[in-house]
Order: sequence, then C-alpha cells, then structure tokens
Amino acid sequence: MSTCFHCGLPVPENSPFTVIIDHKPREMCCAGCQAVAQAIVDSGLDNFYRFRTENAPTGRELVPEFLQQTTVYDNPHIQQRFVRNETEFECEAALILEGITCAACVWLNERHLRGLKGVLSVQVNYATHRARIRWDKREIQLSRILQAVSEIGYLAHPYDPQRQQALLDQERKQHLRRIGLAGVLGMQIMMFSLAIYAGDWSTGIDPEFRHLFNWINLILTIPILLYSAQPFFKSAVRDLKHKQAGMDVPVAVGIGLAFLGSVWTTFSGTESHVYYDSIAMFTFFLLTGRYFELIARQRSAHAAESLVQMVPTMATRLDHSDNGEWLETQVLVADLQPQDIVLIRPGESIPADGQVIAGCSSIDESLLTGESYPVTRQLGQSVIAGTVNIDNPLQIQVEKIGQDTVLSHILRLLERAQSEKPALTQLADRVASWFVLAVLLLAVGVSAFWWLHGNPEWFDIALAVLVVTCPCALSLATPTAMTTATSTLTRAGLLITRGNALETLAQANHFIFDKTGTLTAGRLQVAKVHCLGEQSEAECLNYAAALERQSEHPIARAIITAASNVNLSAEAVQNTTGSGLQGTIQGQIWWLGTPSFINEQTQLNVSAAEKLQRNGDTVVVLATQQQLYAAIVLVDEVREGAAELVSALLQQGHRVSLLTGDHLAAAQRLAQAVGIQAVHADLKPDDKLAFVQARQKVGDVVVMVGDGVNDAPVLAQAQVSVAMGGGTQVARASADMILLSEQLSLLITGIKTAQRTLNIIRQNMAWAIGYNILALPAAALGFIAPWMAAIGMSFSSLLVVLNALRLLDRKAKK
Repeated sequence: MSTCFHCGLPVPENSPFTVIIDHKPREMCCAGCQAVAQAIVDSGLDNFYRFRTENAPTGRELVPEFLQQTTVYDNPHIQQRFVRNETEFECEAALILEGITCAACVWLNERHLRGLKGVLSVQVNYATHRARIRWDKREIQLSRILQAVSEIGYLAHPYDPQRQQALLDQERKQHLRRIGLAGVLGMQIMMFSLAIYAGDWSTGIDPEFRHLFNWINLILTIPILLYSAQPFFKSAVRDLKHKQAGMDVPVAVGIGLAFLGSVWTTFSGTESHVYYDSIAMFTFFLLTGRYFELIARQRSAHAAESLVQMVPTMATRLDHSDNGEWLETQVLVADLQPQDIVLIRPGESIPADGQVIAGCSSIDESLLTGESYPVTRQLGQSVIAGTVNIDNPLQIQVEKIGQDTVLSHILRLLERAQSEKPALTQLADRVASWFVLAVLLLAVGVSAFWWLHGNPEWFDIALAVLVVTCPCALSLATPTAMTTATSTLTRAGLLITRGNALETLAQANHFIFDKTGTLTAGRLQVAKVHCLGEQSEAECLNYAAALERQSEHPIARAIITAASNVNLSAEAVQNTTGSGLQGTIQGQIWWLGTPSFINEQTQLNVSAAEKLQRNGDTVVVLATQQQLYAAIVLVDEVREGAAELVSALLQQGHRVSLLTGDHLAAAQRLAQAVGIQAVHADLKPDDKLAFVQARQKVGDVVVMVGDGVNDAPVLAQAQVSVAMGGGTQVARASADMILLSEQLSLLITGIKTAQRTLNIIRQNMAWAIGYNILALPAAALGFIAPWMAAIGMSFSSLLVVLNALRLLDRKAKK
C-alpha cells in the first residue's frame, strides 16, 4: 500500500487526493493533507519536501478540534435526530447558541448566517438562545454553518434539551460566582474607599494612608476586572471586531477608562480621584441585573421547554425472541424506527407518535393540549409523543419519530412565533444599534465640554453617561412580552405560530367562523340513508365510502365509519372543494356531493334531497349520470362553548359572521343556536375568499376560524387565522394560531392576552424611551453619580422583563 507523500500515513485505495510536487503527482491520504501540501506548493516552498527530516503532521492534525467535530453533523444518520427535511434538498434544524448576551448578539448572528450562500432563513430567539435555520444542502452543509458561528466568537451545536439545561445551569452558576466575587471584594473596596472619603470630609487623610488604600483597592479590583467583568469585555471586543456597536461596548469602555484612570493615579502617587469602588459597583449591579434577567427569560420560555422535556430519553422496545416471545429491550428514543413495537407502562411518557396495537388506557394530554381530563385510547387509536400513560400498559406501533412527530411540529411553530420579529421590534433593534454609537460620541462630547470648563468631575460625568444609557431595554421591550405571552397561551392550549398574530389579534374587529368542525363538534354521524334506487343502504354507503376514502373532511369520516365493510375502490377521484366528489368505480362514473352539485353535474331532479335540507340537516347525494341512488342525512352537535364565545365577542363590540358551504337552513339553525345574525350559506371556497377580501377593503381586521380543507385559502387571506387542533394538516399549515384543545373559550383568553401583551409592549417601549430621554441629560449635567448610573441601567432592563412576566402571573379572565 502506498503512503501519503505529505504525512506518511497509508493512502486508501482509489484515493482521489493528489498534488503536483516537483512536476510529479503525489498521492495524499485525505483532503486535509491535500490542502496543506497545495498551500506549500502555491507559496513556492517546494524545497520543504526535499530537505525535511521527518513526515509533516497530518492534515487532520492541522484542523482545529471543533471543526473536526462539526463534520460529524453532516452524517445523514446523525441528522435524523435533529434535522427535518422540508423538501428533497431543503433542511431545517434547531441550534443552541452559546455566548448570546444581548439583542445585538442576536442581530449579528442572524446577519452573518444570512450572508452564507445556501442559508435560506435564520431566526434566533433571544429568550431561549435557540436558532432555527433552514438551508439548501446542495449549496452548504450544516458543519459549515456551525463553523461560521464559531468564526464570529460564538458556539453553536444541535439543540438537545439535556445539554441546554446543563448549559443554563452552568451559566447561572457562573453568574452567581461572578456576582459573589464582585460583591465580596467590592465590600472590601468600599471599606477602604469610605475611609478615604471620610478623611476628605473631615480633617483630611494622610497621603501615606491614601496611597496605601489605593494600592490595596487596585489589588482587590484586578480579580473583579479579570473575572467578574470579563463578559462585558469579551462581548465588546467581539462586537468591535465585527464593526458592531453592541450593548456592552459603552459598559466596557466605561469600566476600562475608570480602571486606567485609577491605575494612573495610583502609580503616579497624586491625590486625584480613583474609581475602584465605582468599578466594583458597576460590575456587581450590572451582573445582578443580568442574573435576574436570565432567570426571568428562562421563566418566560418555560412552557416551550416543558414541551421539549416531555419526550423520554429511553424506551422499552419489544422484539421477537427465537421462541416467538416478546423480548423487552431498553433503547434510546433517538434509535426508534417506524414499525417498532414499544411497551408503555403506567406513569411513563409515550416516546413517539404511534397507534395502539394492544391494551386500553387513559392518556394525560394536558401539557400538549391544555385539556385537564385524561382521554381514553384503545386498539387502533393514535397516541402522541410526550403524552403520559396513566392506567394500564399499552403496546404501540411507532409511526412517526424525531422531527416528524406532532410534538416536534408544535415546537417548530412555537419557536417560529417566538423568533419572528414584528416591525416594532425590528425598528427598536435598529435604533438600539445606532443609539450605542450616539452614546459613545455623546460621552466624548460631554467630557470634553466639562473638561474645557474646568469641572474637576468631568471624568465622573463621562462614566455616568456611558453606563446610564440602556439600549437593552429597547430591544427587550417586545421579545420578552411576546415570548411570555406565547408560552402562557401554549400552556393553556392555544398555539401561536406567527410572531405578528398576537399584535393583529388585539386589533381585530371582525370574527368569521366556519360551520362544520368549528362551531359544531365536527363529529358528524350518518342519521339516515334514504335509498332512491335499487341498491340497499349498505351498498350505497359502500359506494360513498369508496369515493370518500382519501378525504379528511368530517363528512368523509362519518360515511366511512357508517360503512362498516368497504370492499370497493374508486379511481381518478376529483374533489370539487366545498361541493363534492367524482370518481370511477367498476368502470362507471359516480358523484357524491351537495344536491346543487349533483344537479349541476347530472341535471337530475334533486327536489327530494332539497326537501330534506329544509329541516336544517346536512344532506349529500350519491348518483351516477343516469339516476340518484341515495340521499345521506348527517347530523352534528353544537360545539361546547360556541354560544359563550359568540356572546363575548358581541359584547366586546366585534362583528361576527358565519360562512359555510352548507345549505341555508342548516346554517340558520346553527346560527340561531349560537347567536350569530350574519349568515352566509351555500358558499364555495372562492365565495368565502371574496367575502373576506371585501370586508378587508372596507377596513375590517378579519379573524377567520376554521378547520377544513376548503378553509385553507380563506385562512391564508385573513389577517389572523385560527385552526382547530383536530383540523386537517393543510388548514393548520395556513393558520396563525391553533386551538390544540379545540376549546373555543380559549379564543377569548387569546384575545384578552393579546390585548394585554400589546399594552405591555407599549408600556415597555414608553419606559425604555422615557428612561433614556430623562437619564442621559441628567447624567450629562452631572446629576447622576457613576454608581447610580449602574443601578439605573440594570433596573431599566430588569423592569422591562419583569413587566412582561405579568402575563404569566395574572392570566386573562375568560
């Protein structure tokens, strides 16, 4: 076997790596050696290979350890655990970002990653420090994205709940250690500083003692500067390297200048003022404020983290032994595959989406849907990952794993909502970045002004100006409130999937409801089959179920349930949304749909079916081109809470309308039951869309609530769309909010929470702007001492976060 010309290691068979050295192709063992050797040749250093005494280090050894580690995440098998394939080439993953200290860090990471070719979108959640990234794997690999983050001074790795919790614990403990050191040493510094101040206020202090105390304070301040204040300097250096004026730049400049000025005074032996006590207090108060902000951020995102931690790490897989018996094996949940059989004991969490194949038990879905009562799951029914088995052992067959589960989908929608930035937030971020630069210039101008006017406290004033400003409050004003609100509503069972949905919901004035599956329970049942031809009731249901087999509509589910034995199959099925179906069964074309649809397609007389409709029931007709075969009557019940919701909306002064493709009699009967006056029936999807567009043109802010396939276009058109949790996938994909528990009363909770969120955002913005408008002039005029400035800045950021937490502490009244 040949060896690598560069490092001497064996060269794998058919290695494609070669470099021309001394006019000859030389074999290389890997891409790393090839790159290094090519660089040596390109630099004109070929003599290196003639005069070397031993082999060079391998290319792998020259690659930093972190870069080697990131390439592991390009392995498709590894990616199955945390990467979701949106299309054949588009991928999406959640990452943890380490080193995020302020909103400027979020902005820098988003801007840097969006500049990479192949990265399609980047959203970073400041509250959770999680980034959701989509990329085209034809143009860029995940390892390159992770490396790009490290290039700007941060660290990224795939999101893992246990690892993030460990990082949060580590961050919290490190915060406490930094605060403790600053506090303990700061008290010693204050003791010696007070002695100096007391001497100045009375008869004076001997110069020898002043110099001694200054030296002692210098020694005590160095650990505070090197350890406790380290995050401020690291963040500032990172920002300046990328020509970015972050929130920590003025803090680091202020602390650094105060220390340098104090050191000069100490070494020169003059009696000028020193700032060791101010440095200790700056650091202590700023770190304390950030610690409480960290705790508040974790609390605001607690609901999302609770969802993540619902899925267990281990599962009991059942495998067939040689004698045909079940063999229990403990495996990692990440290693489960579709079709695996899993045993769920009472008290255990369900590890993956699947179907019950043995057993019957109660399942607690409260954390996922907000439902307070357990639901019964038995043979053939589906269960969701993260829910808890209560009563009896269950055997389930795994259907979806990892990023394909319902829980993962909910988490992606929640993260998207918390990461998306409303226009107000984007404006605040832009203002905050320029605001820092303006503060630096102002500090220079103010210090020059007071120095030229002979004010001996010019340096104190400059420090106060640098520290007192709080651009963080501007950038925190909206994200903290949005994260807290979405977490609160998720825990209640209302999932927010778009960042601007709450803001728009608070301003909505027109609520539009679909009928079936929204205001009704969506549990349609076949009440009667009127046979109009030669076939029996069972035969008619058999033909109807064959046509409906691929549909998700509640009518389809009801007919398929009623037809106990479906032994026919339909071909070339075409769905006319909102009207009916057409398909070929045994060579003959059949139709199933509303009486008007059947009349349009066949020109047959449907008066008998229309007569049944006048009773207010839902009627579908089965027919061929030649004759009618059956009129199927379906009934539904009004959804619990529908009348209370409509009443509450009307009391708040909102307009309420009912749009349905059902006939007028059925629509009016339901509208009368729930209290809706504006009823629009017999509408096709285009008609619903036109109605919403017409209301928007006259200034209405429309909220559409629906669940069916035919609701998807109008859900997408409305300013805010709400889908029922049991609705179809396409309806949920179009929605800004999802009622996971399908309790309509939660919509009132959502409206009140949205209104409170908007009020809190306005309060936070008003405070952030007002504080800076008042604090800056006061500091520039010398009314604020440096230690007071540190307290003011910390308090300003903390107040914004604590104000947002009121959304957790006091739930909106239903």
